[in-house]
Amino acid sequence: MARVEIKCTENGPELVVVDGKVFAAFCRCGSSNTKLYCDGSHAKIGFKAEAKDIVVTEQ
Repeated sequence: MARVEIKCTENGPELVVVDGKVFAAFCRCGSSNTKLYCDGSHAKIGFKAEAKDIVVTEQ
């Protein structure tokens, strides 16, 4: 089974990491023009949020 993590980056997107490789980057700020995916808008609007890691599956 794959190890799946969600890494909420400080002041940035949520990264879905599968077996140590970034699979997707999801918008957390709500300003992305490519929602559900991050397009870097968080940097332009000054989005602030704490970092946090969540392990979804682990063998």
